[in-house]
Parts: sequence; C-alpha cells; structure tokens
Amino acid sequence: MPDSRQAWIRLGLALIIGAVGSVGMWSVVVAIPAVQAEFAASRGAASLAFTLAMAGFGLGGVVIGRFTDRFGIVAAISLAAVVMGAGYLAASQAVAMWQYILVHFFIGAGSSATFGPLMAEASHWFEKRRGIAVSIAATGNYLGGVIWPPLVSWGISAFGWQTAHALIGVTTISAMLVMLTLLRLQIGAGSRRSHVDAPPPKIDLRMSSNMLTTVLCVAGIACCVAMAMPQVHIVAYCGDLGYGVARGAEMLSLMLAFGIVSRVGSGFLADRIGGIRTLLLGAIAQGTALLFYLFFDSLISLYVISAMFGLFQGGIVPSYAIIVREAMPASEAATRVGTVIFGTIVGMSLGGWISGVIFDATGSYAAAFINGLGWNALNITIVTALLLRARQRLALA
Repeated sequence: MPDSRQAWIRLGLALIIGAVGSVGMWSVVVAIPAVQAEFAASRGAASLAFTLAMAGFGLGGVVIGRFTDRFGIVAAISLAAVVMGAGYLAASQAVAMWQYILVHFFIGAGSSATFGPLMAEASHWFEKRRGIAVSIAATGNYLGGVIWPPLVSWGISAFGWQTAHALIGVTTISAMLVMLTLLRLQIGAGSRRSHVDAPPPKIDLRMSSNMLTTVLCVAGIACCVAMAMPQVHIVAYCGDLGYGVARGAEMLSLMLAFGIVSRVGSGFLADRIGGIRTLLLGAIAQGTALLFYLFFDSLISLYVISAMFGLFQGGIVPSYAIIVREAMPASEAATRVGTVIFGTIVGMSLGGWISGVIFDATGSYAAAFINGLGWNALNITIVTALLLRARQRLALA
C-alpha cells in the first residue's frame, strides 16, 4: 500500500543503497593526486577519469532506467552493483593511465542506478508523500559525498590506491547485494513491479511524453550549467582570492551538507505545491545566490553564500523526477527520469568546463558567474512556461 509502514522501510533501504552506490562519483576525485603520481601523468589526464565516470553516470542512468522499467529495480541495481564492483577491481589492476581512465566509465554507469532509477522507484511507493520520498532517495547521493571521501582518503593513505580500489569494489558489491536482498523481501517474491494499478498522471501539460522529456532535459542542462559554477570552481576561486584551497574545500563541504537539508525540505514542499512550483522556487533562489557571489567576496560572506547556495539548489534535481511522475505514466518513469538526469549531468559537465574557459579568457570569475545567471534565467523561463501551461489546462478542465 502507498505511504504504508512497509513503504517507509523500503525508502530507508533505498537511502542506504544510494549512499553506498554513490561512491562511484566521489572516489575518483579523492584518488586524482595518487593516480597522477603513480603514472607520472598531468593533472588534466588524471582528471579524465572523472569525465568518463560522469559520462557513464549520465548514459547509464538512461539505459538502467529502461532496464528498471522492464525488469524491476532489484534486478537493475544488482546488475549495476556487479558492473561497478568489477570496475573498481579492474581499476586496481590498471598498469597504464588509459586503462584506469577507461574503467571509470563502467564505475560511473554502475553508480547511476542508485540515483535516477532509484528515485523513480521510490516514487511508486508513495502518493501523498511522493515528494519527500523522491527527495530522500536522492539524498543518498549527497550522504555518500559526506561519508566516502574521508574513507577513500584514509584507504589510499593506509594501503595505497590500488588496494583501496579493490577494497571499495568488494565492499560495495557485498553491501549493496545485502541491502538489495532485504529490499526484495520487502517488495515481494517478484522483483518486477506491475504498473497496471498505478494512479494516472496528476497534471496534463498537453505535451507528448517525448516532448516533455525534451523540455525537461533542456531545463536540466540550463539549471546545472549555473549550478556547476560554484560547485566545480569554489575551491579554485578561494585560492585565487588568497584564502587558500582548504577554505574552498570547506565551503564545498558546507554546500553539500546544506544540500541534504534542501533536498529533504524540497520534498515536503513538493507534496504541498507540486513539482513544477518547487522547481521554479529553487531556480529563482539559486539565481539569487549566484547574484550574491558577484557582489560579495570576503571570507565570511563566501561561507554564508555557499551555505545559501547549497540550501537553495539541493532540491532542484529531485524536482525533475517528481514532475515526471506527476505528468507521465508510471510504466516509463525510470526511463524518463534517467533521461532527464542525463541532461543535468550534461549541464554540470558543460558548466564546469565553460566556466574555466571564461576564466582563462577574462582572468576573473565574474563573467563566469554572469554566464551562470544567464543559463539560470533560461531555466526559470522554461519552468514558468510549464507552470502557465499547467494552469491553462486546469482552467480548461
């Protein structure tokens, strides 16, 4: 039954699975210095592993989302866990830089199952509390960002990066399969979910599913180009201002911590006002925080603005999953969510790169912040149009 005690137990297991599986996004960042030294590579070459991991994360979300819609979440994440674990074991045996870089595509693809597809699955377990359920499922990613970096750093220092990667592979496969076994017991003997009795979409935007997916992908790219500016460059920005990279790393951690609060809070909000309105409020708030970065650059103000930015933007991405479930059939939710999440990954990758290019051209991050504001305005325009279209449909109804 939706919103039942069993549904909340499933959600708790999903949160743990998401936190464990998100290691694929965070370990590669921590390992860059050690891998760079091992292979005598450039920083850019070592960073390509992160690029491949993000590419795998984006494309994997689409493929595994489709697999989830056909065969169920347990089968999908079980397969993804094996792929990710095997990727870590292969990384530990890499004897050349290109090998280490390449396997991170599979690590990212395996990790993707514990984000978009898991959010879509959690949306099936709730009706009244669907917003908070999707947000909690998405919070596993940020929770992993708090837990994994120090553990990976300790493992590399204590055992070396090769052994640390092997341990991550064994640990993640074991932990995720145990959690999936418990989740399967909660779901029932059949791991494939039937959507025959699923409630119909709540809103009608008078768009085909393909058209709405495309619109949401463009909105996701726009919002995440803006989002990437502080998240990717705050450490370098603090270094340029003379505060040191350690201060920037603290601001990034603060941003992620407040992002957890934001994700949970946006879920409560979405249950009351809907996904489109929640997304619009988050986009407006994110733009406000970006504007503050332009006018304040003292150390204290940057800490405050970074906390604000995390609090404002953390709920944006889960809102897309909520909109998908509000406006599209349940039988294709995981595929559609995975596709839209792929758009947000493209936005993050593009935003991180283009901000660096703008800095190289101007010698300042001011123009990069303005660029982020422009993309954020595009997102606000798209979401406002969707909201007006929904209102028009309700009026006609």
